[in-house]
This record gives sequence, structure tokens and C-alpha cells, in this order.
Amino acid sequence: MASLQQQQPANLKSDEEERKRKRMISNRESARRSRAKKQQQLDELLGEITRLQNDNSAIVKKIDGATQMFVGVESQNNVLRAQLTELTDRLHSLNCVLHIAQEVSGMAMDIPEIPDTLLEPWKLPSSVQPITTSFNMNMF
Repeated sequence: MASLQQQQPANLKSDEEERKRKRMISNRESARRSRAKKQQQLDELLGEITRLQNDNSAIVKKIDGATQMFVGVESQNNVLRAQLTELTDRLHSLNCVLHIAQEVSGMAMDIPEIPDTLLEPWKLPSSVQPITTSFNMNMF
């Protein structure tokens, strides 16, 4: 009987040690899976960062292109406004000369008045469709 009692604690100890060993193996495997899952999440996030950075670069390039186009169109508009002002002034001067010639000669002339739209270009109607012609800046 004494040997039976001695064997039982040894068996219990052995069973307990086996459970601890299995639990330790299970914990290690669980930790390995957890690390692998975290690494996969990290890799996915790094991939998303790369994709978002590429998207951001593409958007910045589009914004830069649109900004350059805007600056170009704004520059052309400024040139056209200056030309409109110059041509309107010339037309006004020519009309003055025609009025003087009409008074001096006594002949009736049909002198068109300068349209208000030329005097106030911001009131000119704008076209709905974009203008796609090229404009030679050295034309005048």
C-alpha cells in the first residue's frame, strides 16, 4: 500500500508536468500565431501607406498641373484684358476723330457708339463650352 501511495503522487506529478508542458507548447503556438497575425496586419498597413502615398503624389501632380493651367489662363486673360482696354481706347479715339471730321466737313456720318460691353468687359456673356483654340500672344 505504501508503494501505491508513493506511485500516485509521482503519477500526479507526472500528469501535472505533462499538462504544464502542453499548456506551455499551446501558449507558444498561440503567441507565434499572434505575432504572425500582427506582422500580417503591419504588412497590410505598410502596403496601404505606400498606396496612399502614391495616390497622394498623383493628386499633387494633378493639382500642380491644374495650378499651372490656371496660371497660364489667368496670364492670357490679363493679356486679353490689356488688349481689350487698348483696343477700346483706340476705338474711342477713332470715334472722336470721326466726330471732329463730321463737324468740320458738315457731312453726316454713321459713327457707331462703343458698346457698353466693351467698356465693362466683366459683363460680357461667357460661353458654356470651353475655348480650345490656341492663341498667338505675339499677334498684336
